[in-house]
Amino acid sequence: MSLHLVPVSFSDASAFVAGWHRHHVPPIGHKFSIGVADGDGVLRGVVMVGRPVARHYDDGLTLEVNRTATDGTANANSMLYGAAWRAAKALGYSRLITYTQEGESGSSLRAAGWSVVAELNERKGWDTPSRPRSGRGVDGVQRLLWEAS
Repeated sequence: MSLHLVPVSFSDASAFVAGWHRHHVPPIGHKFSIGVADGDGVLRGVVMVGRPVARHYDDGLTLEVNRTATDGTANANSMLYGAAWRAAKALGYSRLITYTQEGESGSSLRAAGWSVVAELNERKGWDTPSRPRSGRGVDGVQRLLWEAS
């Protein structure tokens, strides 16, 4: 199947993530999104890139891939990760990060040239007395931090 990159709006990317992502809802915002479509123009995947969720990475030069989702089309996810890094660099950013959860292989990231830079222990959750939050179903899961290179 022939794939090519396409522009995609925030609302269309969010709708795709809502329909295809395994365990997350769409993010509440983004800096940019990119789609990948087949030869017939059918959207097969999206990447949503925004400010880093962890505030200590939010230095003005770092972005985070907040979501990717595909319909399972081969090579779509690695194509999106590569395109996200090229776009971030073209916009003047010097770092692009993302996370995978325990049990996810990271093969699309490796195929796009990304590297693991840290293993993160599981957290109890994001709820604190000063900022109450409800769980999102992914608390207590070990994660890997990846960086584009």
